[in-house]
Amino acid sequence: MLDIFITSRVRRKILVVFAKYPDFKTHVRALSKLIHEDPGNIQRELKRLEKGNFLIVTKKGNTTIYQTNKQFPILKELQGIVIKSKQMAPSSKQSKTIQ
Repeated sequence: MLDIFITSRVRRKILVVFAKYPDFKTHVRALSKLIHEDPGNIQRELKRLEKGNFLIVTKKGNTTIYQTNKQFPILKELQGIVIKSKQMAPSSKQSKTIQ
């Protein structure tokens, strides 16, 4: 269902992770392993989401850590959309990867 509104597959997967788990903190490589996408594509989408204030970035040495901005104005609505879209999606592919 989210694919109708968010055409970037990588951005959609990132949004689902951070909307479902707002306390989740990660770096690019770990997120790449989690959602099975190329780190370069993930990095590009993370920068866009950071620029839109959906993500907060902190630095730990040379590592950049990303987490959900809990003050994001439409976070609750986005979480509701993610949950509802997951409930409506066919379950055959969901258990293998994050959509």
